[in-house]
Parts: sequence; structure tokens; C-alpha cells
Amino acid sequence: MDLYEYQAKNLFGAHGIPVTPGEVCSTPDAAHEAARKIGSAVVVKAQVKTGGRGKAGGVKLAATPDEAQARAQDILGLDIKGHVVRKVLVTEATDIAEEYYVSFLLDRANRAFLAMASVEGGVDIEEVAATRPDALALIRIDALAGVDGAKALAIAEAAGFPPTIRDQVADVLVKLWRVLVQEDATLVEVNPLVLSGDGRVLALDGKVTLDDNAHYRHAAHADLVDRDEIDPIELRAKEFDLNYVKLDGQVGIVGNGAGLVMSTLDVVAYAGEEFGGIRPANFLDIGGGASAEVMSNGLDIVLDDPGVRAVFVNVFGGITSCDAVANGIIQAVGALAQRGAPVTKPIVCRIDGNNAVEGRRILTEFNHPLVEMVETMDDAARRVAQLAAAGAA
Repeated sequence: MDLYEYQAKNLFGAHGIPVTPGEVCSTPDAAHEAARKIGSAVVVKAQVKTGGRGKAGGVKLAATPDEAQARAQDILGLDIKGHVVRKVLVTEATDIAEEYYVSFLLDRANRAFLAMASVEGGVDIEEVAATRPDALALIRIDALAGVDGAKALAIAEAAGFPPTIRDQVADVLVKLWRVLVQEDATLVEVNPLVLSGDGRVLALDGKVTLDDNAHYRHAAHADLVDRDEIDPIELRAKEFDLNYVKLDGQVGIVGNGAGLVMSTLDVVAYAGEEFGGIRPANFLDIGGGASAEVMSNGLDIVLDDPGVRAVFVNVFGGITSCDAVANGIIQAVGALAQRGAPVTKPIVCRIDGNNAVEGRRILTEFNHPLVEMVETMDDAARRVAQLAAAGAA
């Protein structure tokens, strides 16, 4: 999960990294009040999870509370690379003498952690890496040893930080590593890390990516989720603890096992070419040992998507028993009817493997007009694409 700048800086501050005071605001009036409290010139910064805010007009200086209010009015509602600005950060303006870059990240390719640091900050670090690679220090970090004062000083020296501020930079690096480890992050970045006119090293901006797989260890991380930015169907799926990803298509997909679901996406997309470009509407893996209840929840989620015209249930029973899959389909159809939202979209089922004969018997006896079985995955993909195309009429 990527954090907004204000959330990242709040985490930094909680771990002792020096940041500038500020307040997140969702209205121009709130920005006026925040600037009044700060009592000096401020910067009004769009809060979106993308780069290029300054070039898009999402970062503006304001000398007075009235100007802060006007700048917030300009920025709120702005579209920056497809992200609509709903909040701004009003933060104290800083007299900047120098701009730097520091970060720690999980280097998955090399199964290690990596420190990156440069005295050329304030711009896209990719640009520095591409045009001036010697200006970017890349230091491998041993996960067990971590980053202590000595290691932090070595990173600062390798990046060419002036000796007069290396101790301050090293202190930031030690605390930034602490954020990475204690918050279970995969990326912590400060760009720019600045030297202020009065000689202080400050984290002027921040970027943090948290590991979703570690959320169970951090109850407070739930408060960092921006529900306005998450598709409501994905939120419902999270409540059911389902592995669901919304896609832009017309065929709902339910399968067991990530590999099978990925293959299902491919065969549906291929079959859909024959019917005007029909595509998968989601990725949904109900897991290898899914019960009837999990199957029912998954089908409920997929059918709730207004963009779905037909559903493909593709299950190869291993740990999952096909009779449980069949009962889950029946449960979902019944539950939706009880809620006053009966199934109106065709459901194509291909079930094979563990107890498949019993699963097929259950669905045959169910004899629902919108539920049909197809023997092979390719034939089922073609049939569901055909039904989805017909549903557009």
C-alpha cells in the first residue's frame, strides 16, 4: 500500500526524523486556518499517489492565509495523471540551501535491501540514475546487520554528502531504516531531503510503501487506507478475505489457485476476440481449499460488479472439493434471491478434479436456467464470452 505524502511524513515524525510542521486539509477554508496556525509562509501541496505534482500545478507557495486558501481552491479537484486531488497538505515553507535524495528499498531481484543516496535530489531519481549514474550511491544492506551509525555514515560518505552535515544525514538514515523495519515497509524515500538556510537537515517530502502481507501485525495501518481511492467491490472482497482485483472487462472470473485464474484470464481474453473484444472483469482466486461459503462469497462479489455480463466459474478440484463448489454456487444464488437481487447474469461452470462427478450432479439437479456446465476450459471460455457479448444487446 502506497501512502500519501502527509501519511509518510507522519510516520517519519513518529520515528524521530525531522519534518516540517503541516496539516492536511480537504477544503480551502481549512487551508486558511492551517496557514494561520503555522504563522509564516506555507506550501500548499496536492496529496495524490503519483509523481509530477509540481509540473501539474499541484504545489504552490502562499505567503498569507488568504493566499493559502486561494491556492487550495486552485488545487483541490485538480486531475493529476488520472488522480483527482481531494486533500492538500499545508506545510511550513522552508528556506532551502541544498536538495538531496535518500531511500531504502526491498531489492526483490537480488533478494536484498538497497540504500540509495544522492546529493542531487529534488528531481526524478530515475533521471539521475540514467544521466548521471555516478551521482547515485547504491549500497547493499544486510538484512540481519541493518543500518547502524557506522553504516549510515558510510552511505553518506559514498553519496558525497558534505562532511559538515554527514552526522545529521546519518541520523536520518538510521531512523529511516527503523521506519522500513518497524513498519514493515518495502520502500521508504525522502526526496528532497534538504539542508535549510539555518543548517538543519529536514525531510521535506516522503514516500512509503507498506507490505500488505504484514498488515496483521499493524492494526494502526488500517487507518492509513484511503477508502475513497479503492473500488468498493475490492473493499467488500477484503472483508471476505478474498484475493480479488478489479479489471476493465465484462466476464467475471472465479477460480481456485492463482495459476489457474491467470490462465483463465488468458483464455477468456483470447476467446473474447471472436465476440468483439470481450475481456475478463476481474481476478478472483478463492484458494486451494475453498469451502462452499468461500465459493458463495466469491460469486456474490463478482455478480455485484455492474460491468459483469456473464460469469465463468473455473475450478479444478484438488484440496477444494467440487461438490463444495457446486453447493457454494447454489448458496450464492439463494442468498442473492433472499436479498431481493436474484441472479440475472449467466454463469458458466467448468468443474473438474476432486469429486467432480458429484459436483456436476448437484448442479444438474439444481437445474437453474442461468447456470450451465461446459466440459473443457477452452469451450467454457468461448461460451461465456458469447453470453457476455449477447448481454450487451
